[in-house]
Amino acid sequence: MIGGIIVASFGSQLAIPDSIYKFITFFLLLKIGLSGGIAIRNSNISEILLPALAAVVIGVLIVFISRFTLARLPGIKFVDAVATGGLFGAVSGSTLAAVLPQLESSGIKFEAWTAALYPFMDIPALVTAIVVASIYTSKKTGNSAENVEIWPIIKESLQSSAVSALLLGVALGIATKPEPVYESFFNPLFRGFLSILMIIMGMEAAQRMNELRKVAQWFAIYAFIAPLLHGFIAFGIGMVIHQITGFSIGGAVVLAVIAASSSDISGPPTLRAGIPSANPSAYIGASTAIGTPVAIAIGIPLFIGIAEMIGG
Repeated sequence: MIGGIIVASFGSQLAIPDSIYKFITFFLLLKIGLSGGIAIRNSNISEILLPALAAVVIGVLIVFISRFTLARLPGIKFVDAVATGGLFGAVSGSTLAAVLPQLESSGIKFEAWTAALYPFMDIPALVTAIVVASIYTSKKTGNSAENVEIWPIIKESLQSSAVSALLLGVALGIATKPEPVYESFFNPLFRGFLSILMIIMGMEAAQRMNELRKVAQWFAIYAFIAPLLHGFIAFGIGMVIHQITGFSIGGAVVLAVIAASSSDISGPPTLRAGIPSANPSAYIGASTAIGTPVAIAIGIPLFIGIAEMIGG
């Protein structure tokens, strides 16, 4: 992303054809969906049911926290706040990858299927953000609250190219056995395509940076506080599930960390397609510059430390 910002800042005429961008986005989101679907298929459904439901609720809740806090601050555009909430409600694969080995090294037990909670929080958060933004836009264009029909907006959001790619991947991962093509095709190309996507995002963010300068402090404050707030909410819910079902304390840590994370892969392209009026400089900048470092550097050690004190 930094490379894209630098290129755009120097006035380069570099442009990535939209067709290439769409293919890369489809590839990445399909791969993420496949990984989630494979993890779900290999998990015990009865054990994963309640934590998965909690992940869905948390993902949706995070969007509404942003909608009723960040969106009400001076100078903040509603669609920017909702998109930011969607990105923070979605999940960072890199943050999830970071917490699992640290739990192992700390000797804290956790269920092997906890990585499968990823899509249960990620997809509902992104869809909710798109739906909330669409309802707001419909009202703003002249439709009264009574005339705004919710289901068509939800249906349109689910049918969008980005969300459809995610859901298709999940379905294929569950219903088929795509591991051979997953390992031979999707995994080797993933990092390369992701780097191209980040360059595109960086270029777009730089082009809209001026829109953000007057309200950047609010996004910075939100991006610092939100990951920890979301993490504590999720950890508390995880501990309730621990008392009810025996869900491990390590599993509660994973739930807290993915709630504290903000999406670095699925979120940006999904929101760019689903909420085109939102400023990528706002939601991507808040996430990459502050949110992700807070989740990794503060959130992971914090929740692991709490788990160790409790007796994980």
